[in-house]
Amino acid sequence: MSRALTFQHLKWASFAHSCIYLALLFSAFAAGKPEPLTFALGLTHGLLWIAMSSACTLAARRRVVSVRVAVAVAVLGGIGPFFGSLEFVRAQRQRAPR
Repeated sequence: MSRALTFQHLKWASFAHSCIYLALLFSAFAAGKPEPLTFALGLTHGLLWIAMSSACTLAARRRVVSVRVAVAVAVLGGIGPFFGSLEFVRAQRQRAPR
């Protein structure tokens, strides 16, 4: 489990979650709510949010990610996972050597 709990894995999982959420928004508002696609995307978003929240909380405890990233994913991720993805990008830029 600890091998999979890396900054890069969490970052890419956050990006995937954002893409699924974007597809859900498009499906629900622009495509006229086609079922069962909208249901499947909504369920996937909800389950991914729970999984990402748990993983980022554990990662923050292990100091893999900052508390700010974990809060963005866990608290704001249910509304829009883009907040978490943006925090991963910001955190990666802070880690980069200048």
